[in-house]
Amino acid sequence: MPHRAPSRSRWLTLRGGPRAIQLLRARGLRSEDVDVLPGASGGAKWLAIGGLDRFLFGHFFKAPRERPLHGIGSSIGSWRLAALGQRDPLAALARGHEAYIHHQRYSPRPGPDEVTRVLSACLDHLLGPSGASEIFAHPWLKLHVITAEGRGAAASARRGVVAAALAVAAASNLVSRRSLGAQMTRTIFHANDVATPFGALRDLPTVYRTLTADNVRDVLLASGSIPLLLHGVHIAGAPGVHWDGGITDYHLDLSFGAGDGLVLYPHFYPHVVPGWFDKALPWRRATGANFSRALLIAPSAEFVASLPGGKIPDRRDFYDMPEAERMRRWTQVLEQSDALGDELHALIESGHIADAVQPWSATER
Repeated sequence: MPHRAPSRSRWLTLRGGPRAIQLLRARGLRSEDVDVLPGASGGAKWLAIGGLDRFLFGHFFKAPRERPLHGIGSSIGSWRLAALGQRDPLAALARGHEAYIHHQRYSPRPGPDEVTRVLSACLDHLLGPSGASEIFAHPWLKLHVITAEGRGAAASARRGVVAAALAVAAASNLVSRRSLGAQMTRTIFHANDVATPFGALRDLPTVYRTLTADNVRDVLLASGSIPLLLHGVHIAGAPGVHWDGGITDYHLDLSFGAGDGLVLYPHFYPHVVPGWFDKALPWRRATGANFSRALLIAPSAEFVASLPGGKIPDRRDFYDMPEAERMRRWTQVLEQSDALGDELHALIESGHIADAVQPWSATER
């Protein structure tokens, strides 16, 4: 007899929309029922859910499947999905973690040239010699990578001009998120062999470009290119300068398209912030309107409190602690995160994962 799962998970917070909970109650959590896998921006935060990714990429999604899995990500979320899209996703994920923790070594005041060079090398380490072609040829993962194409001043090669454009974008975003369209165009790169479920987005100006084995590396780099910290990226076959996809889609508050399957969303937080400029705006958190068929899985407050410093890693760690201490803490976080994958595995095996899910209504933030 399967062991009944507790109604409250210790290390995980699970939130589900009504359609997701209905499906979980009927069939439990099965990989073949998952249609969409989002990956949010967040830089070093991906280390806190590394164990969750290891379970999902190395075990949960290991079974053969016939229906496509649409992965959509911005910034580090797209890098995580790029690991899943390789022939050995656990090895790719391990390379990505290794590079992110140990290969990011900077001078005391690094400029965009240095940061771009270092993170480009980290991405190349994650991809390995054949990762780009493996992603493009993957039999069922259909990767969608979000970048923000700069418009007007936001496409300038001059830092001061870009900084001014970002200041205008941040100020106008206070009034309306739709105003981002004056500075940035959401660009979704995806392979054309399967129709994208994200083809009807209307919340922001959106264009769709073809993802190929030749441009996937530049697209992934662009998706994580934070303005002022890195250089924007020119992508062959796509006009303009491309910046971090998190500017428009930080945590992916998107219409995930029609479908009967689940949107399985491993995330750093139990809430969703729509865009980069919304991080400091607590009233701008997403409601559950786009998450009716989504199961969001995030570290619990208890898990976060158990981490070094009682927090999830973030970019401030580069400034707030010595390099050796940052590497030590980040390594410890990555090791502790195995508890997340172990707990999710136990919940799935119990057959009662729905009992641990908090309902997420269309109006709830």
